[in-house]
Amino acid sequence: MLASNFKINYSYLAGKLHSPLLPPHHLPAASAAMKRCRQSKSVANETVDVADIEDIGFSGKEIKEIRASLLQWYDENRRDLPWRRISSSGNEGGVEQRERRAYAVWVSEVMLQQTKVQTVIGYFNRWMEKWPTIHHLAQATIEEVNEMWAGLGYYRRARFLLEGAQMIVESGGEFPNTASSLQMVKGIGNYTAGAIASIAFEEAVPVVDGNVVRVVTRLKAISANPKDSKTVKDIWELARKLVDPLRPGDFNQAVMELGATICSPTAPSCSKCPISLQCQALSLSMNQESIKVTDYPTKVPKAKQRHDFSAVSVVEIVEEGSDSKYLLVKRPEEGLLAGLWEFPSVLLEGEAGLTSRRKAIDRFLKQSFGLDMRKSCKLVSREEVGVYVHIFSHIRLKMYIELLTLRKTGLSPTNSNTSGANCIQEKQEETATIKWKYVDEKALSTLGLTSGVRKAYTMIQKFKQDSSVPATARKRRDKKSSTKAPSSIR
Repeated sequence: MLASNFKINYSYLAGKLHSPLLPPHHLPAASAAMKRCRQSKSVANETVDVADIEDIGFSGKEIKEIRASLLQWYDENRRDLPWRRISSSGNEGGVEQRERRAYAVWVSEVMLQQTKVQTVIGYFNRWMEKWPTIHHLAQATIEEVNEMWAGLGYYRRARFLLEGAQMIVESGGEFPNTASSLQMVKGIGNYTAGAIASIAFEEAVPVVDGNVVRVVTRLKAISANPKDSKTVKDIWELARKLVDPLRPGDFNQAVMELGATICSPTAPSCSKCPISLQCQALSLSMNQESIKVTDYPTKVPKAKQRHDFSAVSVVEIVEEGSDSKYLLVKRPEEGLLAGLWEFPSVLLEGEAGLTSRRKAIDRFLKQSFGLDMRKSCKLVSREEVGVYVHIFSHIRLKMYIELLTLRKTGLSPTNSNTSGANCIQEKQEETATIKWKYVDEKALSTLGLTSGVRKAYTMIQKFKQDSSVPATARKRRDKKSSTKAPSSIR
């Protein structure tokens, strides 16, 4: 194994370069295996010290300069965000006030995962108005939480918030106030625990998200794979050394703010950066044309996206003198889109023709609900509505959407689960693992629905509107109308 202080003379390679340092991908094979390179103090000898990431550190002087510059910049430039108004009073106030700050930080940080700040602001305000404390949230139902979350995506986050709140309240109601104790709460990991502990309780612990990774890897020109578990651990340790013990919450927010507004992935504003003098990636880029600040962190190829296909049947029950009702099925409590409601759908083995899709849907409806359209109900119409492609982080789902309209005959409703039609035969033993209900159009906006349901319903409404307009008028209207699809229900 090469020693961490292994030195190589590159005088013969320097040529016209302004600096003897070469980017990692230009080093000879022996040193290219190392994680990064640093310029030796002995510039006259034109040598390079090659070090593993665990050998990288911040000097005491660097730490002081970074803390002072970053906190001053943050004080002058931080964005006015609703959760910061709640959490900006430090350790002032009693236990109740500190726990309110912790709750606000928790909700905001969970919402901000995979979601832009401007999108989160409205959701956060509505959430805090409905559930101002953890005790209020603990009394909510998953349906209420999913309804409030509708449109944010990644619904598992909402479920963990609810379950975490219930866990804390059931354990006595005292909000955990250290990073280690916070991680005992379901759904709270290293990042969220660090954010709550440092911002709400002033514990000197780091937080590491994508913004922090970007800032740290550029500060030290780290070219190691940022997704590698060992690299992640080392970056956490570097972030830990930087945290200001007097203002840990503000410092952590300052680093994240810097990454979000100045040290961006593709177009960093280095001239505005308060810690540009300490940034080795910037220094390298100024001395070597082949190196760019945006080379850090190292780009990692994304995993190949999986392609899935499904047949979605929007089952509409019509009854004379009443509003139409729709059949909804609840997804399993674990896995993708856990606990959300959707229209009946069947995952297909691949691209499938119309006949195959309808057979799959018919089989599902009969097995799950005893619905046999040839025997037990009156079929009004069955129309192909269109195709919608929904992109998840790792799945490309192509949904074939149909509108299946059935007419209620005979039986009166007895409860919310059987009020749609006698087409559906309630078989408790056979359908014990499937939760379903009939809802009217108004109720669709009050449930936690998948984005696919909202899109399918939008397509159904547009399809109905188009079907009710004469062809000539529809052509004239389409020429004038925008190509933008109608907004989904919320």
